[in-house]
Amino acid sequence: MKRDYYILKGERLARKDNTLRLYYSDGEFKDLPIEKINQLNVFCEMNLNSSFLNFAMRNEITINFFNYYGYYTGSFYPREKRVSGQLLISQVKNSVDGESRLKIAQKFIEGASYNVFRNLRYYQERGHNIELAQIKAMRNKISTAKSIQGLMGIEGNIRRTYYNNWNGIINDEFQFEKRTKMPPENPINCLISLLNTMLYTVTISEIYKTHLDPSISYLHEPGERRFSLALDISEIFKPLIVDRIIFSMINKREINVSDFEENTNGILMKEVCKKKMLKAFNDRLEQKITHNKLKKRSSYRNLIRLELLKLEKYLLVGEEYSPFKLEW
Repeated sequence: MKRDYYILKGERLARKDNTLRLYYSDGEFKDLPIEKINQLNVFCEMNLNSSFLNFAMRNEITINFFNYYGYYTGSFYPREKRVSGQLLISQVKNSVDGESRLKIAQKFIEGASYNVFRNLRYYQERGHNIELAQIKAMRNKISTAKSIQGLMGIEGNIRRTYYNNWNGIINDEFQFEKRTKMPPENPINCLISLLNTMLYTVTISEIYKTHLDPSISYLHEPGERRFSLALDISEIFKPLIVDRIIFSMINKREINVSDFEENTNGILMKEVCKKKMLKAFNDRLEQKITHNKLKKRSSYRNLIRLELLKLEKYLLVGEEYSPFKLEW
C-alpha cells in the first residue's frame, strides 16, 4: 500500500537506481521505496536535481513543500495525464453559471456543516457543554442563500459558532478564543493551520488521480496561485479529519502547551509536536470506517477520492451529487 512521507530533516533527495534516497547532513541516508510512495511532504531545505524530479514524476508522486514556519509554499506534481475535454467544458460551464455554481457550493456547505453538527452532537452526548441550537438554525439558511457571498457569510457564522464551542470540548490547558491564521496567535490556531494545510495537499493529490481540473471551483473563488477546488472539497472533511485529531490529541494529553513556542512570526510548533501531529494525520487518513451506503469499509483518504468521483459524475451525466456526511 502506498503512503505519504513527511520529511522534517535531511539535505538532499536523489534517485538511486530504481528508488529514492534521502541523504542527511552527517552522511547517513535512507532509501524510500518508490512503489510505496503516494506523496512527499518536505518541511526543510532540500536539494533536488532534475533526475530525481523526472523519476518522481514518472512514478506519479506529488511533492509538497513547506517553509521553516510550516506554511505550505507549493507543489510539484506530475504532468496532466487524465484529461477529459468533455468534463473540463462542463466544469467550467457550471462554474461560470451563477445558479449552477451556487447549487454545487450549497452542497459543499451542507456536507461540511452537517459534519460540524455531528462533531458537536458527539461531544454533547458525552456530557460536554455544547450549544447546538444556533448551528441548527444557521444550517436551515443554506438552501435559501441567493449568492456565493451570502452562502460564505452563512458558512462563516457556522464556523464561528462551532469554534465558540471548542472550549467546551478540549481540556482546560488549551484555550481557543478566535481563529487567526498568519500568524497563528495561539497553539490551537497553529494546529488548525498545519492540519488544514495537510488536508489541502492530500486533496490536491487525490484530484490529480481524477479528470477534474483543480483550479476550477464553486464555493471558493478560482485563484491564480491556489487549487481552489481542493479548498472546496476540504471543507467537507475538515471536521472529520482535522478537528477530530485536534480534540483527540489534546484531550488524551498527547500534546501540551509546552510543545509550542512564540517568536516574531506568532506561535510555532516544536518539531516533536509536529511529528506527533503528522503521524496522527496520516493514521487518520488510513483509518477505515464502514460506509453505510457502499456497505464496505473505506479509509478517509478513499472517501476524499470518492467525493471527487461523485462530483465528476454530476458534472458529466447529471447524477445527483450528495456530499459525504458522517451518518454513524
